[in-house]
Amino acid sequence: MRKRHDQMEKGAAKNQNSRLCCLASLSAFFWFLLLYFHFVVLRGDNTNTNTNNNYNNNVDLHSTLSKTPISVNYEPPPIHAPPRKIGFPDPEGHQSDTHTVRAKKNFPFVTALRTAENKSDPCGGRYIYVHDLPSRFNEDMLKECKSLSLWTNMCKFTTNAGLGPPLENVEGVFSNTGWYATNQFAVDVIFSNRMKQYECLTKDSSIAAAVFVPFYAGFDIARYLWGYNISVRDAASIDLVQWLMKRPEWSIMNGRDHFLVAGRITWDFRRLSEEESDWGNKLLFLPAAKNMSMLVVESSPWNANDFGIPYPTYFHPAKDADVFNWQERMRQLERKWLFSFAGAPRPGNPKSIRSQLINQCRRSQVCKLLECDFGESKCHSPGSIMKMFQSSLFCLQPQGDSYTRRSAFDSMLAGCIPVFFHPGSAYTQYTWHLPKNYTQYSVFIPEDDIRKRNISIEERLSQIPPEQVKIMREEVISLIPRLVYADPRSKLETLKDAFDVAVQAVIDKVTNLRKDIIEDRTDDNFIEENSWKYALLPEGEHEVFLISARLMVKPLKTRIDKLKCHFADASAFWFV
Repeated sequence: MRKRHDQMEKGAAKNQNSRLCCLASLSAFFWFLLLYFHFVVLRGDNTNTNTNNNYNNNVDLHSTLSKTPISVNYEPPPIHAPPRKIGFPDPEGHQSDTHTVRAKKNFPFVTALRTAENKSDPCGGRYIYVHDLPSRFNEDMLKECKSLSLWTNMCKFTTNAGLGPPLENVEGVFSNTGWYATNQFAVDVIFSNRMKQYECLTKDSSIAAAVFVPFYAGFDIARYLWGYNISVRDAASIDLVQWLMKRPEWSIMNGRDHFLVAGRITWDFRRLSEEESDWGNKLLFLPAAKNMSMLVVESSPWNANDFGIPYPTYFHPAKDADVFNWQERMRQLERKWLFSFAGAPRPGNPKSIRSQLINQCRRSQVCKLLECDFGESKCHSPGSIMKMFQSSLFCLQPQGDSYTRRSAFDSMLAGCIPVFFHPGSAYTQYTWHLPKNYTQYSVFIPEDDIRKRNISIEERLSQIPPEQVKIMREEVISLIPRLVYADPRSKLETLKDAFDVAVQAVIDKVTNLRKDIIEDRTDDNFIEENSWKYALLPEGEHEVFLISARLMVKPLKTRIDKLKCHFADASAFWFV
């Protein structure tokens, strides 16, 4: 009996142990299912949701850039830009998941960005695609060159790839080669011809760092500025925009990778109203055109779609040696005049300080004056002008009929230190080509110091130590290569001219924009990196800058009407 009892107790214990093991197994299995559901199923759903959201956001952004057409009359909504985060997503995927997803979505311009990573390709990240425009937008204008100016036959200025006829070295102030009677508004054709020699042109727009539009915008408006209604003045600009918007290259970024050149001041393309009496056309106010970058000889400091490039000078070197020899010649010159001024007064403009400058120069024993008023004058001879600049330490550069003057670049070409009286004459204009620290190469005297305080220019300039003058002059001479346009029919070996500097700046601008888009960052109409220049302008001037520029037009037009009968060569008039 006892034996049987012991066997029953052992069996009960065994059954109890089996039940405990079963209960433990069920409990473990329950927790395993719970943890699996939490960490795998739920997290997987969240990951898929985030991935889908990123995909949808990416598709939406891509659609915004690539598929939504911009009509000529459509006004795009404002875009707000957070601080830029520099850098393109790592090709190995070492950045965040969001960046990786965006890069993998293959924005149409990613291929172009990737070319910069190919170190064996000297053109990587530098390719330019040029639109093959209908001839009505460029070459036809040259064929009808007599119509490009109301009172001047511009045909001679379009010869030699836009450089104009060669200059004779009568006064011995030029070097043996590379000097031409270049019209100051000829940048359209000079730039386009230089582009034909650019070493990194491509027929494949998918690898292009930027897209060039060879539209002669300056020549177009020049032929219609006087005596034509606004429909005629606007026709070619609207035609161009409509043509571009039908091209597949435009849809990649809605034109934000496109750029064009106009050899005139920005105000010729910013007509404020639909009044027939208002000035210029509305090219830069067309919504689609606002996406493009426009290079002009005078820009608006308050708009993001135009950029200042140098006026053409008379010097167009064909090789590096031409530049080096000229620079050395400018270093060795004896300069007997402390300062000089070439220009005409503006009696119809009460704010002009030109009369005061002329009077001070007349009274000074160390100032050379060339008065550029009615009739014949040495002021209209490139040789006489360059001779005066070469013999002067400082050259006065007040405002002309607009904020800028070609004379500023001619004087620097001669190694003469420019003296500016308004920040809009250079400092807020040519940020690609001139140093940000303007004290390195120029002297700034505020207009009010002349207008209200009647300070002595001679006294102010005499206070600059001779050693400092020498340093400043060397800085000016060192800038010469980037301020001149090389002969389009040849190529400089190592130097970068004004064309090269401008093209690289456009490429950098487009590249940064593309990186911002990939990182879901966009620019608005305020150029953050140039915000420093606004502080240079007088307080409150940003509110009236555009209006005051437009007000210049009426006296300018009146002055032209008075003077045009006195000048056979319009380029001479525009110099003053």
